[in-house]
Amino acid sequence: MAEETLSDEEREAFRTLCKEFLDEHATGIHLNEPDPRDKETISQNKAFQGKLAEAGLAGLTYPKEYGGAGLTKEHETIWREAYSNYPDMTTQLTISHGMCLPMLSEFGSEEQKEKYLADNIAARTVWCQMFSEPGAGSDVASLQTRAELDGDEWIINGQKVWTTLAHVCDYGVLIARTNPEVAKHAGISMFIVDMNDPAVEIRPIHQIDGGMHFNEVFFTDLRIPKDNLLGPLHDGWRLATSMLMYERVAIGTGSTGGITTPHTKRLIEHAQKAGNITNPVIRQKLMKLYSEETAKSLVSMRTRAELQAGKTPGPGGSLGKLHGSKILRDVRSLINDVVGMETDAWNEGDRGQWWGRLALGSFQASIAGGTDEIQKNIIGDRVLGLPREPSVDKGVPFKDLLVGTQKDS
Repeated sequence: MAEETLSDEEREAFRTLCKEFLDEHATGIHLNEPDPRDKETISQNKAFQGKLAEAGLAGLTYPKEYGGAGLTKEHETIWREAYSNYPDMTTQLTISHGMCLPMLSEFGSEEQKEKYLADNIAARTVWCQMFSEPGAGSDVASLQTRAELDGDEWIINGQKVWTTLAHVCDYGVLIARTNPEVAKHAGISMFIVDMNDPAVEIRPIHQIDGGMHFNEVFFTDLRIPKDNLLGPLHDGWRLATSMLMYERVAIGTGSTGGITTPHTKRLIEHAQKAGNITNPVIRQKLMKLYSEETAKSLVSMRTRAELQAGKTPGPGGSLGKLHGSKILRDVRSLINDVVGMETDAWNEGDRGQWWGRLALGSFQASIAGGTDEIQKNIIGDRVLGLPREPSVDKGVPFKDLLVGTQKDS
């Protein structure tokens, strides 16, 4: 059934409500000292999201019985447009809200929805995603983490890596191998995991930009209830593909709407202060960056419109993800031109510190959510209809593949 269209008065009233809330609460993330593990940042994210839930503005399109606002997709569009004019207050909730929440809503059982959705929407709990392993990155279907059924419990053993914010998350969505006798894509299932269980060990990964928000996660005889299976048994690859589509949309479109050019705006402001805004080469590069960010915003608006039309994210989400990676490569180059040596050597608190860390951290954009090469393959294969690359392991039982530690057996 089609959603009821809002009247002009209803649109304006909701837009005013959003603006009043954002004026009061979207004042930026304030840190008194570096936050390498993002603990203070996510604390402020959770506080903002809690206030959003109290105001009836969280989970706008999710049903009220699951903790959402029960509003229309048009309400969400108005919210995103209003939010684009304010600092992003939910920077570290992208995975929890952009990936885990829609997966729980789409594939969770009624009991799982009742148990988890409301707390996720209000950020009383925060969720992470656990796909990649040391021997299964771009080819995540080669994962070796296994889940074995023992009565009414699953026993999980294995390792995940590059798990964002695992150390501050309450729950995680995990894919593990449940049948090694079939081809690698066919024997995978998805599970909900309690990250605070003693059988889960989380170790930080130290990054080049000084951050430590990625982690290794180890599971040693972790027992979870049988009901923590998310979706059908052995159907984890289909669910994982859906979650990756949500991930690329979340990364590629961000949490706001409309046309936004945040990197261009910040670099122009710095160039004006530094006195090199009249440099013709810098001006040309800034204009190119502005064009790229504008084009990405337009593609993001189209992607969001498809979602609001009820479509599950498709391979087109890779366009925004790949475009965002290219933009950050351009930003990295421009930082060197506009900011200069301050980005290469700084003391704690210097203005070059933020720019330097942005430049260093920008490299992850070409990896997180699938490498640029993987995105190009997806676009070529599933969007443009080009021939697929040859597969040498098609139909081969996973136990017979020489992947990961199986190479040594």
